[in-house]
Amino acid sequence: MTPVRVDDELLRAWPLPQPARDDDKEGRGRVLVIAGSREVPGAAVLAGVAALRAGAGKLAVATPQSAWAVVAAALPEARVIALPETPDGAASDGAIELLKPLARKTAAVLVGPGMMGREGTLRLVRQLIESFPKAAMVLDALALDAAMELKGFERPVVLTPHAGEMAHLTGIDKDQVQQEAPALAQRYAREWNVVLALKGADTFVATADELWHHEGGTAGLATSGSGDVLAGIVAGLAARGATLPQAVVWGVALHSRAGRALARRLGPVGFLARELPGEVPGLLSC
Repeated sequence: MTPVRVDDELLRAWPLPQPARDDDKEGRGRVLVIAGSREVPGAAVLAGVAALRAGAGKLAVATPQSAWAVVAAALPEARVIALPETPDGAASDGAIELLKPLARKTAAVLVGPGMMGREGTLRLVRQLIESFPKAAMVLDALALDAAMELKGFERPVVLTPHAGEMAHLTGIDKDQVQQEAPALAQRYAREWNVVLALKGADTFVATADELWHHEGGTAGLATSGSGDVLAGIVAGLAARGATLPQAVVWGVALHSRAGRALARRLGPVGFLARELPGEVPGLLSC
């Protein structure tokens, strides 16, 4: 399949849902971000801020107890929930019971950035998919392993792997993943029933029967935390009412454009992931 090029013309023809003048914050959707760990608390902050900058109306962040104080201090706009954790830093069995009350009003869930403890994380992913049946679901970082474990999903979810993560998920050599990125993105989007963003300097977004190509990523985007920001943008757009493919295509484009804006102002490398979300509001109309 020939991929559709992601450019300004495409984005103008595919506008994001816009809030009505009299909408309150509930009208722009609630996002739940489950992220962070004692070693990487900032991942939850980056993803949460990005979701709000993409236009989501309300934010809740759930993070392990050991990271709670750091995340709560950094996110005054959010409700921050401390999750019980296992010795390896994963959310423990009781975590889902703290999150279930949020299910009815949550529009989008992002899980994975900065999390530790593979088995506990995958258990929580399975529980979230069951407990949040109406929420858009975005899986990133360690949560991506759910695709490998479950061999697919009953309802579409978003996966955001880079080439190394895709190699891990599929058992295919990383070089081959990079060389055959369009075909592999579409193959696994179909096999797993997902919207798959295979990230790189050129990013391919695939569903079972659609394929988009975004080219021209900047070198500076290859920096710690950049992927957390992208995942947060996608979740924020989905909370606003964008379809999963639209949220991912627009999210990839906004993330890249934010990087280019910072590169012009600060230089091609050296800008920080925390600086990306601040560029997003001004880029939402292409």
